[in-house]
Amino acid sequence: MRPRRRGVAALAAACALLLAVGRPAAAWAHGLVGRADLPVPGWLFGWAAAVVLVVSFVALATLWPAPRLQMLRERRLIALPAGVVAACGALGVGLFGLVVYAGFAGTKEAALNLAPNVIYVHFWVGMVVASVLLGDVFAAFNPWRAVGRASGWVVDRVAGTRPLPRRPYPPSWGRWPAALGILAFAWLELVYVHKADPPTLAALALAYFAVQLAAMAVFGVEAWSSRGDAFGVYFNLYSRLAPLVRREGALWRRIPLSGAPTYPVVAGTVALLVVAIGSTTFDGFSNGPVWASINRHLQSFFADLGAGLDGRVELAGTVGLLGCVLVVGSFYGLGIRGMRTVGEGHAARELAARFVHTLIPIAFAYALAHYFSLLVFQGQSARYLVSDPLGDGSNLFGTASAHIDYGVISANAIWYVQVGALICGHVAGLVLAHDRAVALYRRPGDAARSQYWMLVVMVGFTSLGLWLLSAVNGTG
Repeated sequence: MRPRRRGVAALAAACALLLAVGRPAAAWAHGLVGRADLPVPGWLFGWAAAVVLVVSFVALATLWPAPRLQMLRERRLIALPAGVVAACGALGVGLFGLVVYAGFAGTKEAALNLAPNVIYVHFWVGMVVASVLLGDVFAAFNPWRAVGRASGWVVDRVAGTRPLPRRPYPPSWGRWPAALGILAFAWLELVYVHKADPPTLAALALAYFAVQLAAMAVFGVEAWSSRGDAFGVYFNLYSRLAPLVRREGALWRRIPLSGAPTYPVVAGTVALLVVAIGSTTFDGFSNGPVWASINRHLQSFFADLGAGLDGRVELAGTVGLLGCVLVVGSFYGLGIRGMRTVGEGHAARELAARFVHTLIPIAFAYALAHYFSLLVFQGQSARYLVSDPLGDGSNLFGTASAHIDYGVISANAIWYVQVGALICGHVAGLVLAHDRAVALYRRPGDAARSQYWMLVVMVGFTSLGLWLLSAVNGTG
């Protein structure tokens, strides 16, 4: 088959995939929004997504002949005094202590306790959005990093000029500790039966804090924070899309997305992004009828093996979570193997590493589409929790009687944000992939043909996202 015909076939397959997902039926951010009829036919979303992606692909191939994002172009905005960073770290430590205290001393009712709401909503979801808009905010407020740096400063003063012994961080580890840490947190959020129990969350938070301090003591604060700290690495990943970056004691401005191509690729980077997308995929998939049927059979299977009620639920959920991660990884690998056939002798491992940054906007698109209504609605819990963090009837700031306003945004508007996030995220992925291709391949024709495969990957992920949106019945 000629290259032109292969390209047409790839485009046709991509459109068919996207149009096959059908009509969205319900929002799926943890069941906070029920069924809603869209103001336009659902098939129109599929057509619009197909047109946008294909037009973007053609426009990039025509109008983007040379790389534009491979080299960072930054402009210094303002200096950031060291006291500001120290104050942010102290605030992060204080907030962490408050969350842990609320988990142990507050009410066992999750909706009225500060700990579950802050951990699952304001931290896990809100920090992702903040990272994309403002840069690596978490690095400034990271409580264990702040304590590690402060402890190192004190020890250095005591030790004088003698450098403290540090073990070199193993290169083979790469970001594998972070990837496994995010997978573990996803399991806690999506699978663990007692995930909302405040004392359990507080104990796990303290345990994670202790592990981070121990690892920093062994490998050094910066070495561990940039590779092994699951949340530090995870939020920094999204900050690569941001127009702002903090470094060298100053705030810098850059072109949005331009931080992604220079993201250092080490062992475990692909796994980290696959886990990020796969875990969000399972969160949506687990609220649909297909999983309900599979889950029933899995639980019966584990029950026959002697698992108790909680055990069978968690084992079935573990299978589902790992399965979604493997599916996402396999689909990305399929696209990479397709690109390998284009020519110039690039190995699959090399291509997977060079193009993995194109998954960053897709991971964000999945997170925003999935958790948007959770953040908008449940995020309002901060108004009453700030006055009554323990759920014991306090009213410290006079806002304890505040309630969540579910009319702050309509169901239709949520749908537009969800679908718009999926489309924009995948267009951004195409932009990053095309820019890397024209930088990697010597011949423009090879660069264009390699992107036939990346278009199929992007459309496949868009199709999966729209299917997940359409697969949920009711509020889950």
